[in-house]
Amino acid sequence: MAHSLSAKKRIRQNIKRRARNRWRLRAMRDAIKAFNTAVASGDVSAASDAFRTASSVVDRTAQKGPIHRNQASRRKSRMSARLKKLKDTSAS
Repeated sequence: MAHSLSAKKRIRQNIKRRARNRWRLRAMRDAIKAFNTAVASGDVSAASDAFRTASSVVDRTAQKGPIHRNQASRRKSRMSARLKKLKDTSAS
């Protein structure tokens, strides 16, 4: 148990930051899940909109710190590949 005031404050800050990071990660996962659902339904326009939203959320999550920028890039790349594959199959 912390005794000094600064250690107690640090605990309070960590609790707030952890809650904020968990919220950001949850929002990112929800956006990616919405994109995956749109891709699974086969709707290209809905998937494109969901991709735009999800990439923005992923970028913001990386910028704020809960995930590394390389992880954000990897997630966006994989989503982009799925969207491209969907567009190719719907075009033919």
